[in-house]
Amino acid sequence: MAMTSVDERATRASRRREALVDRLMEVFLDRGFAELGVADLAAVLRCSKSTLYSVAASREQIIVAVVRAFFRRATERVEAVLDASADPRERVGAYLRAISDELAPASPAFFADLDAFAPAREIYKRNTRFAVRRVQGLVREASPDSDAAFVGAVAGQVMESIHRGEIKAQTGLDDSAAYAALASLIVARMEA
Repeated sequence: MAMTSVDERATRASRRREALVDRLMEVFLDRGFAELGVADLAAVLRCSKSTLYSVAASREQIIVAVVRAFFRRATERVEAVLDASADPRERVGAYLRAISDELAPASPAFFADLDAFAPAREIYKRNTRFAVRRVQGLVREASPDSDAAFVGAVAGQVMESIHRGEIKAQTGLDDSAAYAALASLIVARMEA
C-alpha cells in the first residue's frame, strides 16, 4: 500500500515537472532564454524559484532540459506525421514540412539564443544531423536510382545553413519557411 502512495507521488511530481517544462518552453519559444534569469522566469510563470529548480539544478541545466524536451517532442511529432503507406516522394516533403511546422512557433530570439548558448546549439545540431540522415533515407526510399547521398548532402548543407542563420541572412526566410522551401525544392527535384 505504501508503495502505491510513493508511486503516485512520483507520478504527480513527474506530471508537474512536465507541465512546468511545457510552460517554460512557451516562454523560451516566445522570448528566447538568454536574457531571462531564474527570478525572471519565476515571475513570468508565477511560481517560486525552487519550483523551477525541480526541472534541473541550475539555470543552464533548466535551459538544456527545456531545449532538449522541445526537440524531443518535435522529433516525435515529425515522425508521427509520416504515413508509411504514402508515396515515398510525398513522405520526404511531409517530413520537411513537419519540421517547418514544429519550428514555426519559435521566435527569432529563441533561435539566436540557441546559437549563442553552446549546449543548446549542440542539441539543435544533433537534431539537424538526425534529420539529414532521415532525409537521405527517405530520398533513397523514394528514388532508389537517384543519388540519395547527394540529395541528402545538399539537404544537409541547406539544413546546416538554416541552423547557422545563413539562409535567413541571405533570403529573409526564417527557419520554418526555409524548411518549407527546402521541402518544395527536394520534392520538385525528385519529380523531375
